[in-house]
Amino acid sequence: MKRLISSFVIALAVTVFSPLHAFAAGPDTEASVSAPININTADVQTLSQLKGIGEAKAQAIIAWREQNGPFDSVDELLQVKGIGEATLDDIRAKVAL
Repeated sequence: MKRLISSFVIALAVTVFSPLHAFAAGPDTEASVSAPININTADVQTLSQLKGIGEAKAQAIIAWREQNGPFDSVDELLQVKGIGEATLDDIRAKVAL
């Protein structure tokens, strides 16, 4: 019986502390963003997956895009109200044109 309990505890510990535990993030988490997000075509929900981009900033990105046409450079995101250097640095590798 002690052996069975010990085996169970070890199996539980391995499961909890396994690197595979990191892949348990759901589809609505930032961790799920794997392919770059196209800032010229993405909708509010998709843009909101980016770190530091909530619904309001996502809507601002889309509004800028509608008023000015497609982004020619990722750096143009700095022209969107509420997006500064720090936010751009956080998302630069996760966005594309």
